[in-house]
Amino acid sequence: MLGLFGTLNLASRSLQAQMTGVEVTGQNLANVNTTGYSRQTVQISASPDILTRLGPEGTGADATSIQRVVSALLNGRIQSQNSTGGYWNAQQSALQTAQNGLGEFLNGSGAASSASGTTGSTTDSGLGGQLSALFNAFQSVATSPTSVSARQALLGQAQTVAASFNNINSQLNSANTALNLSLGDDVTSANQLLTQIATLNSQITTAQAGGGNANELSDEREQDLENLAQLTNITTSTGSNGAVNVTIGGQTLVSGNTLSDTLQTYKSSNGNLLVQTAAGQVNLTLTGGSMQGTIDARDGTLATLQSGMNTLANTLITQVNTVHDAGYGLTGSTGNSFFNGTDAGTITVNQALVDNPSLVQASASASASGDNTVALQLAQLATTAQASLNNQTVTGSYTSSVASLGSALDNANTEVASQTAVTNMLSTQRGSISGVNVDEEMTNMMTFQRAYEASAQLVSTVNTLLGDTLAMKTS
Repeated sequence: MLGLFGTLNLASRSLQAQMTGVEVTGQNLANVNTTGYSRQTVQISASPDILTRLGPEGTGADATSIQRVVSALLNGRIQSQNSTGGYWNAQQSALQTAQNGLGEFLNGSGAASSASGTTGSTTDSGLGGQLSALFNAFQSVATSPTSVSARQALLGQAQTVAASFNNINSQLNSANTALNLSLGDDVTSANQLLTQIATLNSQITTAQAGGGNANELSDEREQDLENLAQLTNITTSTGSNGAVNVTIGGQTLVSGNTLSDTLQTYKSSNGNLLVQTAAGQVNLTLTGGSMQGTIDARDGTLATLQSGMNTLANTLITQVNTVHDAGYGLTGSTGNSFFNGTDAGTITVNQALVDNPSLVQASASASASGDNTVALQLAQLATTAQASLNNQTVTGSYTSSVASLGSALDNANTEVASQTAVTNMLSTQRGSISGVNVDEEMTNMMTFQRAYEASAQLVSTVNTLLGDTLAMKTS
């Protein structure tokens, strides 16, 4: 049999095991509001039996390990979801910036809404409404071909249209610059996270090699991995020493405790920034995260929109000038173009016309100032399909561009809402597994407390018996 001293040792081990349970429970309660903290449990196992004349006899229990309660499957799904969510959030932000640049409100169906709320048209204050007003102003000149005030109104409206084109071009250029800066910021953040992950790998492997646990460090690393996944899609694998390897775009950047490489931006042929490895200078094809979302929005929808605005401005300049150049002003003058420039960034109204509206060439004859032939032809451009605009009218082409942007933004909004719902669901599911439940922890605390009290009572009983035994021997 164990004897009194063996029983005392058993009780002592039990006290230590229950105290460890109390400490772990206290750690859980202390971190109930700590982001990324995973609930911990103490593993208590029976101590090895000893052989007695009555057979194997137990020697109590030991706290053998403190483990994180985590689901690797859920963590992996959340990392993947973060990449998808980061992608669509970046898309949404970029497209909203483009919408602001156009000055149009885009409704949920992907089209701009008019002031009266009619779906499928552009707002009166936006470029679409201004283009319609420009052609109406040409019609007004055709109605009153000798009116100087009608010409002044026309030139004022043309200046408004040109200024809107200039502003849209400036806004889209600014958006493009901002997206390049955002991509650079994301790369900097990714490098910081990669460095932290490699450092944490080293700390975790060192702690585990010494027989300790690295639960808090593992939680911190998991947070870094999830934050990195928001920036770009990552592939991870765990080594036998507990270190996590990180691969981005097919390139391993963290290998065990070593930061193998980092990321950097480089200029593509069109001057926009893309991503490559810093040391190896391998151009990366990213598949998710805010980096790729930014790149796709910049080089996709926004680039198409800006190209469309330039084509639209160029077509307007070319078509109006072609008709206007063949006409004559009130004084019989000719040879004055209506617009200057070649695209949305350079379009302006000929200052000579602004200074002298009589030079607007509305007549088809130098000797017939009251003729309105050219003015009518200019007004009819409103309904003329243009080959350079995919056989759409000028206003129709703009409305189509706005609708395309609206559709892309609507899709991004839908995806963001969907991804947010999925992320919340996964977070709730993980919280039910890894999160700290105060009621559950308080129950555990009471259980360990009662077990500790019982073990203490065993120690007290053994001490009493030992005292009685000693007293018997000395009497």
